[in-house]
Amino acid sequence: MTTYIPNLTLPSFIFNSPAASILLPIALGTGVGYATQPRDNQRQYMSWKQPPLRPPPWIFGPVWTALYGMMGYSAYRAVHLGTSPLNMPHTISAAKHGATLYTIQLALNMIWMPLFFGLRRPVEATVDIVALLGVNGYLAWLWGTKVDEVSGWLLVPYIGWLSFATYLSAATGYLNNWDLRSHEEKARGKKGQ
Repeated sequence: MTTYIPNLTLPSFIFNSPAASILLPIALGTGVGYATQPRDNQRQYMSWKQPPLRPPPWIFGPVWTALYGMMGYSAYRAVHLGTSPLNMPHTISAAKHGATLYTIQLALNMIWMPLFFGLRRPVEATVDIVALLGVNGYLAWLWGTKVDEVSGWLLVPYIGWLSFATYLSAATGYLNNWDLRSHEEKARGKKGQ
């Protein structure tokens, strides 16, 4: 069982507002996406050896926006409904524990793109996304079985996409010998040796 850690959990006002819960992950995801220079990312992405079933780069923005919205609504439902004083103490506890897990998974989600595209660290990015997948699997189970079934089910598409993204992350790293630097960066690295 996880623990509710107030210092590692988003403020309760976010979870108690459907708009804030939904818009926060969308805004954070959009900000991280733009901060890592999307045009450069698309060029990089297309230059790497890719595994089968690789979607075109334009698909990621709409898919992630929808998933962030569902994730945010799931968090709103689980925490807002689960922490109602009319609930049993174990339901309130599970909702709060889930709020901490949700915050942790949001942080893990936000660091994947800078790891993979910004720093070009596919090993670390793959470790991050595997942890993200595990945390969300547990979170969906926790909220879905202990707090609100709908909240758990709302995370299922996210878990499905994370599974696919884990495959893409690991396979792209593997196919490129875990080195995603550009040809120019590799050449500069060889000159420095």
